[in-house]
Amino acid sequence: MFSSIFQRSGQTAVQPRIANITIPELQQQLGSNAAPILVDVRSPMEYQYEGHIAGARLLPLQVLQRRLSELPTDQPIVCVCRSGNRSQVACEILAAAGFDNVANLGGGMIAWQMAGLPVNR
Repeated sequence: MFSSIFQRSGQTAVQPRIANITIPELQQQLGSNAAPILVDVRSPMEYQYEGHIAGARLLPLQVLQRRLSELPTDQPIVCVCRSGNRSQVACEILAAAGFDNVANLGGGMIAWQMAGLPVNR
Protein backbone atom coordinates (compact mmCIF):
# COMPACT_ATOMS: atom_id res chain seq x y z
CA MET A 1 0.00 0.00 0.00
CA PHE A 2 2.75 2.43 0.93
CA SER A 3 5.45 0.98 -1.30
CA SER A 4 5.70 4.16 -3.36
CA ILE A 5 6.51 6.14 -0.23
CA PHE A 6 9.47 3.91 0.54
CA GLN A 7 10.98 3.78 -2.96
CA ARG A 8 13.86 6.01 -3.93
CA SER A 9 16.08 5.69 -6.96
CA GLY A 10 14.77 2.23 -7.74
CA GLN A 11 15.51 0.95 -4.22
CA THR A 12 12.97 -0.08 -1.64
CA ALA A 13 13.73 1.10 1.88
CA VAL A 14 13.03 -1.19 4.78
CA GLN A 15 9.67 -0.29 6.25
CA PRO A 16 9.92 0.26 10.00
CA ARG A 17 8.25 -2.34 12.15
CA ILE A 18 5.29 -0.92 14.05
CA ALA A 19 4.97 -2.02 17.65
CA ASN A 20 1.66 -3.24 19.01
CA ILE A 21 0.74 -2.30 22.54
CA THR A 22 -1.70 -4.28 24.65
CA ILE A 23 -4.48 -2.89 26.81
CA PRO A 24 -2.62 -3.67 30.08
CA GLU A 25 0.58 -2.10 28.73
CA LEU A 26 -1.29 1.05 27.71
CA GLN A 27 -3.02 1.26 31.10
CA GLN A 28 0.35 1.07 32.82
CA GLN A 29 1.83 3.76 30.57
CA LEU A 30 -1.18 6.05 31.00
CA GLY A 31 -0.64 5.90 34.75
CA SER A 32 3.00 6.96 34.48
CA ASN A 33 4.71 10.32 34.20
CA ALA A 34 5.76 9.45 30.64
CA ALA A 35 2.27 8.76 29.30
CA PRO A 36 2.05 8.52 25.52
CA ILE A 37 -0.02 10.79 23.35
CA LEU A 38 -3.15 8.95 22.26
CA VAL A 39 -4.25 9.62 18.69
CA ASP A 40 -7.73 8.36 17.84
CA VAL A 41 -7.97 8.00 14.07
CA ARG A 42 -11.66 7.14 13.81
CA SER A 43 -14.35 9.44 12.44
CA PRO A 44 -15.71 12.27 14.59
CA MET A 45 -19.01 10.39 14.87
CA GLU A 46 -17.31 7.22 16.15
CA TYR A 47 -15.20 9.26 18.57
CA GLN A 48 -18.21 11.06 20.01
CA TYR A 49 -20.94 8.45 20.02
CA GLU A 50 -19.00 5.22 20.53
CA GLY A 51 -16.74 6.87 23.08
CA HIS A 52 -13.01 7.37 23.35
CA ILE A 53 -10.21 6.92 25.84
CA ALA A 54 -9.86 9.93 28.15
CA GLY A 55 -7.30 12.35 26.79
CA ALA A 56 -7.22 10.92 23.26
CA ARG A 57 -6.81 13.43 20.44
CA LEU A 58 -9.10 13.03 17.47
CA LEU A 59 -7.14 13.06 14.21
CA PRO A 60 -9.21 11.07 11.70
CA LEU A 61 -7.13 8.92 9.38
CA GLN A 62 -8.37 10.89 6.37
CA VAL A 63 -6.73 14.10 7.65
CA LEU A 64 -3.77 12.70 9.55
CA GLN A 65 -1.22 13.35 6.81
CA ARG A 66 -2.24 17.03 6.58
CA ARG A 67 -2.15 17.51 10.36
CA LEU A 68 1.16 15.84 11.27
CA SER A 69 2.53 19.17 12.50
CA GLU A 70 0.07 19.02 15.42
CA LEU A 71 1.94 16.05 16.89
CA PRO A 72 5.23 16.20 18.77
CA THR A 73 8.05 14.12 17.33
CA ASP A 74 9.81 13.67 20.67
CA GLN A 75 7.06 11.85 22.60
CA PRO A 76 5.64 8.34 22.32
CA ILE A 77 2.40 8.12 20.33
CA VAL A 78 -0.20 5.36 20.49
CA CYS A 79 -2.72 5.23 17.65
CA VAL A 80 -6.24 3.95 18.36
CA CYS A 81 -9.20 3.01 16.18
CA ARG A 82 -12.15 0.64 16.46
CA SER A 83 -10.27 -2.64 15.95
CA GLY A 84 -6.62 -1.81 15.28
CA ASN A 85 -6.64 -1.77 11.47
CA ARG A 86 -6.90 1.96 10.73
CA SER A 87 -4.56 2.74 13.59
CA GLN A 88 -1.97 0.40 12.03
CA VAL A 89 -2.17 2.45 8.83
CA ALA A 90 -1.87 5.64 10.91
CA CYS A 91 1.28 4.28 12.56
CA GLU A 92 2.74 3.54 9.13
CA ILE A 93 1.99 7.11 8.02
CA LEU A 94 3.64 8.51 11.15
CA ALA A 95 6.69 6.27 10.79
CA ALA A 96 7.09 7.27 7.13
CA ALA A 97 6.96 10.93 8.23
CA GLY A 98 9.82 10.41 10.69
CA PHE A 99 8.01 9.66 13.93
CA ASP A 100 10.08 6.95 15.54
CA ASN A 101 8.15 6.12 18.71
CA VAL A 102 4.72 5.00 17.56
CA ALA A 103 2.62 2.01 18.57
CA ASN A 104 -0.71 0.55 17.56
CA LEU A 105 -3.29 -0.35 20.23
CA GLY A 106 -4.01 -4.00 19.46
CA GLY A 107 -7.74 -4.65 19.33
CA GLY A 108 -8.53 -0.94 19.47
CA MET A 109 -11.60 0.39 21.22
CA ILE A 110 -13.33 -2.97 20.95
CA ALA A 111 -10.66 -4.53 23.17
CA TRP A 112 -10.63 -1.50 25.47
CA GLN A 113 -14.37 -1.74 26.09
CA MET A 114 -14.31 -5.55 26.35
CA ALA A 115 -11.79 -5.11 29.16
CA GLY A 116 -14.44 -3.04 30.97
CA LEU A 117 -12.43 0.15 30.80
CA PRO A 118 -14.09 3.58 30.82
CA VAL A 119 -14.83 5.63 27.73
CA ASN A 120 -15.64 9.31 27.45
CA ARG A 121 -18.60 10.39 25.36
